[in-house]
Amino acid sequence: MTLPEKRVQDRRIQKTQRLLREALFSLIHEKDYDAIVVKEILDRANVGRSTFYTHFRDKDELLVSGIHDMLRSVQSAGRPPSTRYEKILWFSLPIFEHISHYRRAGEARIGTRGRAIIHEHLQHVLAELMTDDVRKEFQNRRETPGQVPPDLFVQYLASTFILVLNWWVDSRSPLPPKEVNDVFRALILPTMAAALE
Repeated sequence: MTLPEKRVQDRRIQKTQRLLREALFSLIHEKDYDAIVVKEILDRANVGRSTFYTHFRDKDELLVSGIHDMLRSVQSAGRPPSTRYEKILWFSLPIFEHISHYRRAGEARIGTRGRAIIHEHLQHVLAELMTDDVRKEFQNRRETPGQVPPDLFVQYLASTFILVLNWWVDSRSPLPPKEVNDVFRALILPTMAAALE
């Protein structure tokens, strides 16, 4: 296969995956995530079943792909991290802002169980994204007794983010994204300072 042919094929694959992600996210704003079936995604995206299964195992894998895609676009559009902690936590404000947009628009019809599934996937994606940066930071710290292992620290950061996100959504808190992000940071920055020094 020549290089131009490969680029065309890559663009087709990207377009198909984008159509599938957009279809899933539009359905998420119409009904419970649990109630969405692959056939509805296919119909909405105008994509065949075999094409779907060429790219994704199931709708959960498609969802994770969409989360990764959203975070990649946010990361590439953002400014470079100004502090060592920002290298790890760059995602928090953009996610709060993204969710705030849907809260204000009144489009979130995900349902409690659907939201729990989505947030569980989000937690795993965030843990994956932070792992390398946290390991690099941990390599630079002094050895002391009782140090928190890097993988546990990553899980702590990701689960605390989801805890704050769930509180914000469940309590229908009127706090704007910046202030919720400040709450998240207030909870984790002291622990980060202690763990990374």
